[in-house]
Amino acid sequence: MSRVTGCRWRLAGCKGSFAALVIRRLMAYQRALASGRLRGRSGMFRKLGTSETNRGKGRTSPAAARCKKMDKREIEGLREKVGCAALLEKEGWKVDIKESTRRAIKYRRDSRIVIVIHDGRGWFDPLSTAKGDVFSLAEHLGAGGFTDACGRVADVVGFIPSAPVWQRPAKPKAIGSIAVRWRHRFVPRPGSPTWRYLTDERHIPDPIIAGIVAHGRLREGPHGSMWAAHTDSSDTVTGWEERGPSWRGFATGGAKELFRLGASDCARVCVTEAAVDAMSLAALEELRDDTLYVSTGGGWAPATEDAIRALARRANVLLVAATDNNRQGEVYAGRILCIAEQAGSRFARSRPRADDWNEDLSAA
Repeated sequence: MSRVTGCRWRLAGCKGSFAALVIRRLMAYQRALASGRLRGRSGMFRKLGTSETNRGKGRTSPAAARCKKMDKREIEGLREKVGCAALLEKEGWKVDIKESTRRAIKYRRDSRIVIVIHDGRGWFDPLSTAKGDVFSLAEHLGAGGFTDACGRVADVVGFIPSAPVWQRPAKPKAIGSIAVRWRHRFVPRPGSPTWRYLTDERHIPDPIIAGIVAHGRLREGPHGSMWAAHTDSSDTVTGWEERGPSWRGFATGGAKELFRLGASDCARVCVTEAAVDAMSLAALEELRDDTLYVSTGGGWAPATEDAIRALARRANVLLVAATDNNRQGEVYAGRILCIAEQAGSRFARSRPRADDWNEDLSAA
């Protein structure tokens, strides 16, 4: 028997160095058991993977067998050699170039979605809470535990995934602050490239555009694109959605919160997935005076969730999940419902007839 005295383990009835010697011998014996160095005739101390209970459960791949012998440094080296994109492409997933940016590449397979981030070193599933590195991705794709995941990753070493063909070339130059970059862009005006893009291609009415410009939340982007500002509760610009004829993205170095169209104290809050959808819904509803139209920017950042919670906590608020009419939109709608329930606010679900509100507006 043993007992704990203060911060030291001692054997009952033993004192001094003899007790310490016994403890050391027991610990050494336990380490030997764990490492498999002690083996009886029955094989009860054999290492996992070679025991009688594990025989006959199917052979592991040579790569998985090698992974059992890898140390931490070799595992880290494997993580550096194989990106998430390589693993996905090897498994038959395809890039959705229309829905991807340089920093967030969307892969699809049937109805499943995985978004690769951090230069291929990280990923997340927008339809669940799953995320992680290349090893957790292998498990997400079906590997049975870390050893099997390690084997699958090792099998992809040397495989080079095909790079997406971007419409807009990269510009390797220094990035200024969010405030400075926003301040230096031109304000859209009737007939300007951004104004024409919104009216001609997105069918946003002139009064809606003029209202956003009047509140300082719209800027001319490069090549006829538009920048729609995300702001915090103090109306400070934290970043912006970038949309154009051949480009979509978010401000480099910026932070997603909410694009806001309407008065901040409105009792009805419609949450959409894109600034263009917020503008489109406002146009379809003829810009209701009692409604604040917001956009999450196609993501669900912690700051975005905090901002929606802050809006939901106000008195007599109706929180409307006006997200897209697809599986991802339903996932976001479920999250908005949870926020409404926790805040004690009213909730409603509003779906576009087509996939999103801009498609509805274009068809009207």
